[in-house]
Amino acid sequence: MRDLHPGGGGAKDGPIEDGPIEDGPIEDGPIEDGPASEGSPKEDLSSGQPVPSPGELIGPDDLLSFGCRGGLACSSSCCRDVSIYLTPYDLLRLRQGLGLSSRVFLDRYALVSHAKLVPLVLLGMNEEDERRCPFVTPAGCSVYDDRPWACRMFPLDLGEQGGYRVSADRERCPGLGQGEPTRVRAHLGSQGVAPYLAEERLWGAVTGDPRLGSLEVDNPAILQMVFMATYNLDAFREFLFESSFLSRFSLPAGRVERLQKDELELLHFGYEWLEFGLFGKKSLRLSHDQAPTTGAKGDPDETA
Repeated sequence: MRDLHPGGGGAKDGPIEDGPIEDGPIEDGPIEDGPASEGSPKEDLSSGQPVPSPGELIGPDDLLSFGCRGGLACSSSCCRDVSIYLTPYDLLRLRQGLGLSSRVFLDRYALVSHAKLVPLVLLGMNEEDERRCPFVTPAGCSVYDDRPWACRMFPLDLGEQGGYRVSADRERCPGLGQGEPTRVRAHLGSQGVAPYLAEERLWGAVTGDPRLGSLEVDNPAILQMVFMATYNLDAFREFLFESSFLSRFSLPAGRVERLQKDELELLHFGYEWLEFGLFGKKSLRLSHDQAPTTGAKGDPDETA
């Protein structure tokens, strides 16, 4: 794991701000419709297909003609010289697809900043090869089935007030204008965005809590505990099952078993624990008459 110095390199594609991502309408998930578009996609006369202008706000029912395939002139240009923020779910999917532990993935592929309570984790690019994504090969993306949220969204991004904006032009992304036009909601559904948005809601309950900004954190161990419960799940599992931690909470036996075997369940438990320990939310129930601690200055065990 490489440290990311605070203030270095803003994201050129994909969000890097902490906080919940606004819902977007997608066909394969129960997500509400976004706002109406500001206008219909403009027709690209060279291909006869709808190609929205860069920055143009479009809605879920607008048309988009986009195809990403081998043989295009871009040669995966969207996969280099970018900063891709990884959510906990992004990292979980990537490392599971690669068959790597969280420790190994973080050491090999992540840039991490602990400057704030919520860690900032970026995918480390190959600095010796035009800052190309380490998973791009001559044949294309080697982790395509588990690619991060930002990659699934490209060439779209979320609009500030809802809807979507095109984040590239045809010069940078020759895939725009390729293939048959389809509704934006159907396109995002085909990219498998829905489960990522569902997971982002859970993560956003932690990062978007208004009390987060008022917490004074002067204990580096607290920062490490937050990081462990969200990104370093191997260490979090060891912490749960090799200490007295679980004895402090009343958990159904079935859930304890799932925490041992299911990493997504473990991640969700990590979110609940952070909400309990940082904000005093009743997301977990204590086994004994102990009052939850919300001060982030003390020993990490105080939050348990």
